[in-house]
Amino acid sequence: MTAPNPQDSPLPAWERRFRAGRIAMPVWATDAPDRCLVVATHEGVLEMHSWSPEAGLTRLTARSEGTAHGEIDPSGEWIWWFDDAAGNEHGIWRKQPFGSAPGADEIAIPGLEPSYSAGLALGRGGLAVIGQNDDGYGTRIQIQEPGRPLRLIYEHTEDAGVGGLSEDGTLLALAHSEHGDSRHTALRVLAVSDGSTVADLWDGPGKSLEPLGFAPVTGDPRLLVLHERRGRGELLVWDAVAGTELEVKLDVLGEISDAEWFRDASALLVSVDHEARTRLYTFSLVDLTTTAVGQSDGTVMDATTRPGGEVWALWSSAALPAAVRNLHGDLVLAPPGDPAPASVPLEDVWVDGPGGRIHALLRRPVGATEPLPLLIDIHGGPTAHDGDWFRAYPSAWVDHGFAVLQVNYRGSTGYGSQWRDALEKRVGHIELEDVVAVRDHLVEVGVVAPDRVVLAGASWGGYLTLLGLGLYPDRWAVGVAGVPVADYLAAYEDEMEALKAFDRSLFGGSPDEVPEKYRDSSPITYAEKVAAPVLVLAGENDPRCPIRQIENYVGVLAERGAEHEVYRYDAGHGSLVDDERVRQVRAEINFVRRHLPA
Repeated sequence: MTAPNPQDSPLPAWERRFRAGRIAMPVWATDAPDRCLVVATHEGVLEMHSWSPEAGLTRLTARSEGTAHGEIDPSGEWIWWFDDAAGNEHGIWRKQPFGSAPGADEIAIPGLEPSYSAGLALGRGGLAVIGQNDDGYGTRIQIQEPGRPLRLIYEHTEDAGVGGLSEDGTLLALAHSEHGDSRHTALRVLAVSDGSTVADLWDGPGKSLEPLGFAPVTGDPRLLVLHERRGRGELLVWDAVAGTELEVKLDVLGEISDAEWFRDASALLVSVDHEARTRLYTFSLVDLTTTAVGQSDGTVMDATTRPGGEVWALWSSAALPAAVRNLHGDLVLAPPGDPAPASVPLEDVWVDGPGGRIHALLRRPVGATEPLPLLIDIHGGPTAHDGDWFRAYPSAWVDHGFAVLQVNYRGSTGYGSQWRDALEKRVGHIELEDVVAVRDHLVEVGVVAPDRVVLAGASWGGYLTLLGLGLYPDRWAVGVAGVPVADYLAAYEDEMEALKAFDRSLFGGSPDEVPEKYRDSSPITYAEKVAAPVLVLAGENDPRCPIRQIENYVGVLAERGAEHEVYRYDAGHGSLVDDERVRQVRAEINFVRRHLPA
């Protein structure tokens, strides 16, 4: 029997990309490295899977809304996954045996109240550290040990999170914001036995410390830490017990975004962001040498070290979909099902902006005549960046004849701490200055038709879309805002506790303390000036950009008689279901087609 050719599918290429299988980096069990937890699609829904070389992928969960967050215990016997309600991110941890079928799960910690997750770390012998975040108490971190009652080890009204257990389970690292700035965290190491503080580390205001994991050797208390003491991401090894630090100095371009120990703790695997690409390096802790490894093009989206020195990397480029490969490029684990159709490569665009040189990424349809219609796809975060990796969303617009622009505006990661934190000066306005500067440049050089520009984005990108439609009404023909902040004052009242802490950090206080800053940066303040037709997509159960504040904004548009539509769906801050993702993009394309000049 001949296998079907995906090119013969009646579905258009853009839809096949959304329906193609997706896969994340496997998370392997420390004491059973051939047992892995993998998040991958099953019949169009992201679910938890177990994976071993013998059995391959075995689906563990079957929830209509999908399942995306899980951990595997060191023995490889149990997989934990987070059970929320319809994407609202408020729930409990469940666990089930490795390789079991859907429905074999049980409550992991009986009696523990539902909450937002503030991290999970699993140790040997049934040890578990559970972080919770919620209104009323802020953050709680508790310890579960077999045969003992649940024990509170940390509590504070400010945001904090579990940062990892030492290999022998005696030390716990956490990142906290007791100083009031959740965007620039400090570190604390606690004794698991009694919760006493072993050591604290803080670099002062505006400088973050992030725990990346203890050395994977029993009895080794060293913690790998990401710091920014010199204005970019760098590494240090902190021994909280001895009170010593070793700064890891790599002579590479860009800034370090992540790192992981090799299993014998003799070297580090380091991910470095540079000009919207991420590549891998190894750093020897023996002779202090740095070596570039793996592919030099595209982007490493995630990577992990394995016993014996092997490295797995989740790699993709704008043209080619993601798969798990080793450093030689050999395929380790491919997404299930038919592969996604390829897309076009990226072009780098550099523009001098009001705050410095702006890096943007441009996709153009092959053979199209300029000036082109343009869709500006603004990334979320804001502490994130767009890069040279595969995404179905911009590729869909290229297939429909659009150039697609992605701007790594001030506020983005990958360009140093100063660039990332520049938006604090005037939230929203700063980022849009950069977006407008690149848009105007492409119009000036004749690439883009000035009357055919669509402003779009989701989450923080949706927020900037609505804000941009009001601040620069003459620059856009259509707006498409997914799960946006639309009314910042109301959003703060309804959003999850961790995001309230984020907003206080970003604005320098709560709406009660600095109300004018929130009003100045709120899209609803400028809704009266919006001239372009607007499509707003909103999740009914979204805890990050709640529905009420979107209704407030849409109400202003309705009172004015402004052209707008609202697409509401029964999920949270996005959907894990391919059918729903396709429906949303089809709604966007149809809306733009109806309103964009021919």
